[in-house]
Amino acid sequence: SMKPGTPPLRSARLLDQVRERVRYMHYSLKTEKAYFYWVRFFIRWGATQPGGMRHPRDMGVAEVEAFLSMMANERKVSASTHNQALSAVLFLYREVLDIDLPWLNNIGRPQQTKRIPSVLTQDEVARLFSHMDGITALLGRLLYGTGMRLMEGLRLRVKDVDFARHTIVVREAKGNKDRVV
Repeated sequence: SMKPGTPPLRSARLLDQVRERVRYMHYSLKTEKAYFYWVRFFIRWGATQPGGMRHPRDMGVAEVEAFLSMMANERKVSASTHNQALSAVLFLYREVLDIDLPWLNNIGRPQQTKRIPSVLTQDEVARLFSHMDGITALLGRLLYGTGMRLMEGLRLRVKDVDFARHTIVVREAKGNKDRVV
């Protein structure tokens, strides 16, 4: 039974249902494309397994774990890619098929490798900016000075800039949140 207030899916095809549910939940277009890709990849991979083409509803923990293990061992994907594929498969089961099996919560997520951030010196930043002009220079300085993400800078509108208070309102940032920089 779907969560209260969740409309029933109208599409007949599973991949269309994934797209429909992602849009209903207001996920970003990038997330939609990624989830669509990984769910399709999971279904196609499932068709190559013993037993042939099966609906994900007829697959379970063994298949999901075998898929994730193939990703790590044969495809040698990074931890972030592995996590993205896992999130897409979990989304398929929980939000589209409405199957919240206990094993979904116990599937291990790979650990991200800890990296020490590399930071440019003030001279290096100044040299970098000296090679930029026009909109690129403006955007580069804006991102550097505010800590905004690239897409946040590109989507910035005049009405979001408050010169009197020296603030910028970033609207619908990552996680659909608003914040001030």
